[in-house]
Amino acid sequence: MPKALFLDRDGTLIVDKVYLADPEGVELLPGTAAALRRARDLGYLLFLFTNQSGIGRGMHTLDDARQVNARVEIPPPVFAGVCIAPEAPGQPVRYRKPSPRFILEMIARHQLDPAHCHMVGDSAADIQAALNAGIHPVVVRTGRVDPDTLPEVARHGVPVFASLAAFVATLA
Repeated sequence: MPKALFLDRDGTLIVDKVYLADPEGVELLPGTAAALRRARDLGYLLFLFTNQSGIGRGMHTLDDARQVNARVEIPPPVFAGVCIAPEAPGQPVRYRKPSPRFILEMIARHQLDPAHCHMVGDSAADIQAALNAGIHPVVVRTGRVDPDTLPEVARHGVPVFASLAAFVATLA
């Protein structure tokens, strides 16, 4: 069965600039492009899974988020699927992490083996989305939150890596 990485965007792939709506503001974190290529070359399907509450808050549009995502994509296109969760806190949740809905849909659609799937992110919501979907959570230190302050890391024995590149270097 195929294997996959579900990847948070802000603080995992790019510098987290909080409510980023301008594609000119995209800054890939060091090693991200090479890590995405390596994971793809190892046979992993890659999925971008990003909460964008600025849409639900009326701060920017879904099209703005799509344009930012287009700047994250590296040639040839690496993402097998993209989920932009536009809900703001307090709004009815369909895809907003920690909802596992997108992950579960992709597992079913692509016949993925959950035992060989990881959600890589920098927040408690990323960890919980992975756990809710029955896949492996991974935390990176490139976000705004220090993983050592997340109780979920210790409670669930979540591995912590310096960056996406450091995590991908461990994959076979």
